Amino acid sequence: MSESNFIDYVKFCSRSGAGGAGSAHFRREKHVPKGGPDGGDGGRGGHIILKGNAQLWTLLHLKYKKHVIAESGKGGEGGKRKGANGQDVILEVPIGTVAREAETGQVRCEITENGQEYILTQGGRGGLGNDHFKTATNQAPRYAQPGGEGIEEWIILELKLLADVGLVGFPNAGKSTLLSSISAARPEIGHYPFTTLVPHLGVVSYRDDRSFVMADIPGIIEGAAEGRGLGLRFLRHIERNSILLFLIPADAEHIGNQYRILLNELKKYNPELLDKKRLLAVSKSDMLDEELMDELKTEIPKDLPFLFISSVTGYHLNELKDMIWKALQE
Repeated sequence: MSESNFIDYVKFCSRSGAGGAGSAHFRREKHVPKGGPDGGDGGRGGHIILKGNAQLWTLLHLKYKKHVIAESGKGGEGGKRKGANGQDVILEVPIGTVAREAETGQVRCEITENGQEYILTQGGRGGLGNDHFKTATNQAPRYAQPGGEGIEEWIILELKLLADVGLVGFPNAGKSTLLSSISAARPEIGHYPFTTLVPHLGVVSYRDDRSFVMADIPGIIEGAAEGRGLGLRFLRHIERNSILLFLIPADAEHIGNQYRILLNELKKYNPELLDKKRLLAVSKSDMLDEELMDELKTEIPKDLPFLFISSVTGYHLNELKDMIWKALQE
C-alpha cells in the first residue's frame, strides 16, 4: 500500500434522518360517514451505522466524505398505514477503528470484530398517528405526533492497527529492514530518518504453520508525546499490540539510555502502555564481536529479555521469533 493511500484519521459531519410525522386521519367509507381515527405512525429516520470490515486496512474511502446524511422517515397515512423508515447509511471501517465526538473527544465505540455494527448517530423516532390518542372521553382526536428531529454532530474516526507485536524505536533503527527480513511486507527502506511515514503490517511465519502479525511504526523521537517529529500521530497504533519489541542499533551511544527515553515517551502518551510485555532487540549486530557484545550487555536493563540480531545477515532472527512466540503464549 502506498503511503498516500494510508489514511488513519478522518473527520466528518454525521447527520441522521428525521422521523416522519404521524397521520391525523379518520376512517371514511360509503356507509361509515363518521369512522374513528385511523392515522398511521411515521417511519423513523435513518441511522448512521459503523460496520467492521476485516478486508479494509485504511480509512481512505472516507477521506473525502465531509458530510454523511441519512434519509428522513416518511409520514404515516390513513388506514393505519405506517410510513417507511428512512434508509440507513452504513459506513464500513477497518477493524481497530475508534469513533469519538469531535467537540468533547469522548469515545463512542471501538470496532474490534468483523461484521460488528454500531449505531453512531441515531435517526429521529417516527411520530404516532391519531389512532394512539383516542380515549373514552376523546374518541376523535384531531392531532398526531410530529416526528423526532435527526441529530447532526461532528465525528472523528481514528484507526489503531491490530497487531501482535509493535516495533518501537528511534528513526533509522532498522525496524523496516527487520520487518522486510522476517515477513512478506515491503516497507520503504533508506539510510535517513523518517523513511517510514506510515505504519506497515507484516505476517511473520513461524513453525508448524503458525504465524503472528508485526507492525512497523514510524520512528519515535524524544519529545514525541509533546508533538515533536511525527508526534502523537502514530503512537496510538501501538496501543493495541500485545507485545512491544524495542529495536535499538548496536552503534547507539548507550542502549540503556535510549531504551529509557523511548519508554518515557510511551509513558507520557499513555501510562497503560508500560503494562505490556516488553522485549529488546539490538539491531545491526553483525558489526560486533563477542567482546563488544559482552560490553554492551552491561548497558541493558536487568530483567528485560533481549537478543543481538542482524536483519541483513539473518543473525539470531529465528531465535528472535522464538522469543516473541514464547512471550505471546505467556
